[in-house]
Amino acid sequence: MVDSLPQLLRSKKKDLLNTWLQKQLTSETLRDDLMTTDELRGQSEDLINALTKSISDKTSDSLESADYEEVAEVLSGISISRARQGFSPRETGQYIFSLKESILELLQQEMGNDPMKLFKESLKANRLLDNFSIITFETFIKEREEVIFRQTAEISDISLPVIQVWDGILALPIIGTLDSARTQVVMENLLQKLVDTGSSIAILDISGVSSVDSLVAQHLIKTVSATRLMGADCIISGIRPEIAQTIVHLGIDLSSIITKASLASALKEAFSMHRLVVRRQETEKKVF
Repeated sequence: MVDSLPQLLRSKKKDLLNTWLQKQLTSETLRDDLMTTDELRGQSEDLINALTKSISDKTSDSLESADYEEVAEVLSGISISRARQGFSPRETGQYIFSLKESILELLQQEMGNDPMKLFKESLKANRLLDNFSIITFETFIKEREEVIFRQTAEISDISLPVIQVWDGILALPIIGTLDSARTQVVMENLLQKLVDTGSSIAILDISGVSSVDSLVAQHLIKTVSATRLMGADCIISGIRPEIAQTIVHLGIDLSSIITKASLASALKEAFSMHRLVVRRQETEKKVF
């Protein structure tokens, strides 16, 4: 008969792994579309090996013991991989909760005849696994935030393309909101493209901007000013009726900036500024 939690985990390691795997494989939160059974077994075995190696009668009550660094490292790796694979916080948490349930069941089997010892060792197991759960959640949330941040940055870059629509004419369609961070990206991308192409006209199309307030207008004015400092003219297109009314109500002066209702109108104005004329070519009638 085992006398303590560390002794139980080491002597019943194989039974614990099999019980825990069975719980995971029959759980409603099983995501076999994201992870194979072999991968799940590998992760679970690594964690149990690290736990049985680290735990002892001296450390079972000391949750902050340096002996658990390997366990924390394994848990962090599992949480990071699951966050990247698309597991939910609930599914990741259930991974540790099912381990705690398996350990408590083994304690019940081995110490059920000694209620006081069972209570004492179960309390240790609860505190220990709850601490591991906190590590798991903290690492998972941190990784998810980093993934979301990277995705947001990538989407921001994709949603601010600078397009050369004609020789000497650039267009930058803006989609979504225009805050300080995106304004900086807009200016950097636009100014660099002006230098690379030697263009003299830039069209800022705000058709995809849901609303315009005083802050958005200030960002637009800053972008126009930066463009002019580079020796290029700037046209703002996509001025819808509701946006025009908002600008008037806010008392924002855009009289020094060329504005157009549509990108087509802005492009036509840019052609005019370049003294370009685009005509429709008439089809010659065939004579039989």
